[in-house]
Amino acid sequence: MEKILILDFGSQYTQLIARRVRELNVYCEIHPFNKIPELDGDIRGVILSGSPSSVRDADAPKPDLSAIKGKYPLLGVCYGAQLLANEYGGEVEGAPSREYGRAMLTVVAPEDPLMLNVPSPTQVWMSHGDTITRLPENYHIIGSTENVKAAAYHIEGEQTWGIQFHPEVYHSTDGTLILSNFVLGICGCSGTWSPASFIETTVDELRSKIGDERVILGLSGGVDSSVAAMLLHKAIGDRLTCIFVNNGLLRKNEFDDVLDSYKHMGLNVIGVDASERFYNDLKGVTDPEQKRKIIGRDFVEVFNAEAKKIQDANWLAQGTIYPDVIESCSVKGPSATIKSHHNVGGLPKEMNLKIVEPLRLLFKDEVRRVGKAMDMDQRLLGRHPFPGPGLGIRILGEVTPEKVRILQEADAIFINGLREAGLYDQVWQAGVMLLPVQSVGVMGDERTYENCVALRAVISTDGMTADWVHLPYEFLAKVSNEIINKVRGVNRVVYDISSKPPATIEWE
Repeated sequence: MEKILILDFGSQYTQLIARRVRELNVYCEIHPFNKIPELDGDIRGVILSGSPSSVRDADAPKPDLSAIKGKYPLLGVCYGAQLLANEYGGEVEGAPSREYGRAMLTVVAPEDPLMLNVPSPTQVWMSHGDTITRLPENYHIIGSTENVKAAAYHIEGEQTWGIQFHPEVYHSTDGTLILSNFVLGICGCSGTWSPASFIETTVDELRSKIGDERVILGLSGGVDSSVAAMLLHKAIGDRLTCIFVNNGLLRKNEFDDVLDSYKHMGLNVIGVDASERFYNDLKGVTDPEQKRKIIGRDFVEVFNAEAKKIQDANWLAQGTIYPDVIESCSVKGPSATIKSHHNVGGLPKEMNLKIVEPLRLLFKDEVRRVGKAMDMDQRLLGRHPFPGPGLGIRILGEVTPEKVRILQEADAIFINGLREAGLYDQVWQAGVMLLPVQSVGVMGDERTYENCVALRAVISTDGMTADWVHLPYEFLAKVSNEIINKVRGVNRVVYDISSKPPATIEWE
């Protein structure tokens, strides 16, 4: 399978480069600069990412590129461009002032393959503290800005280019065209990597890898585990057994609704209602981290007990997606935090199962595209992210069955209201928080002293940053009124208008 190799030097934009290449229907992989994989015949070209480091630093990342430079098409982006200049006879110095933001690029060599059909001038995005002050002799400038003469260059006699701006970001108006010129034009990629081709290749690989053995998969009702289940079902049929655990902290009617939807998908699913166990173990617990640990521990033990009942199971399937993989082997080292709701993390070693991860090459939006190509229900594919600990971290303070009931009712009104108003797909994630606050209210002629709930709706691309959604006042008024009138125990509704950062999406 043809692919582009991206060497990561720690830039915040590295994943975005991969996203842009994938959008050209070309498969690519990110690897740390100090862990260059075997250069096989599938590699069509290499991209060097940006970096927070300076090539002038004593400990700057400087890999041996002798097996790549001059042998494969090569594109250095920002730090990558400075590295290719500095290490081969040029000079890089600190810029008079840090260059960050929009700049206008003048195309000096419109006939150059990288600049083909790129308008001049074109807006690009700069983000660097160093600049190339002298290029090696065989390096030719193909693009300049007012402050950066060597904003883009080509090495004579090689398929090697360097650009000091970031073509992958939205603000570089023709950045996608420049990347297309490199990936499709210079590297000669066919641009045929698609959800359909991924499904065909992955199903074949799963059949070959698993053989006649059985697989267990922990379902969450979310997008990733559902698409992983369908891929495995295509490959091995009823030798896949899925386990869906009800921890009592799901949304209203979700346990039955999800089981029903999986039944229509032809999946072999075991539903386990362990609500009472979770409620008992959460009694009196108010610390958020302790709640998470109890919920995670109980899930593992319930899942393990069910898995042991399945005879001859040799494989454990997980819904790991590519950002998880990148994070675990990034330049900065493994993430300190393991998101237990993404994968079936921490399962006992005595289970002795081999791991299979059908989605480990895909970004979130690609997972949805693959699901769509398998004719999966759009309502499931478009579902908002939902935290692994569920409503347990949306109930601030102690979790009780009565609090769960209140929150489920209020949450159902909010989420259904978003759907009915045509707002659901405009929101990245939404939910209701039950606050440990009671306030005075008046209902009819009676004084009340009941709970307050907070509505939360955010827009985001990956959950790393998020902004609150400006929902219409009329909609908020309608939802607030309906919750107070219909949910016994609530007499006040507020709307959270905090962004992330400084706040988080969830309250605990």
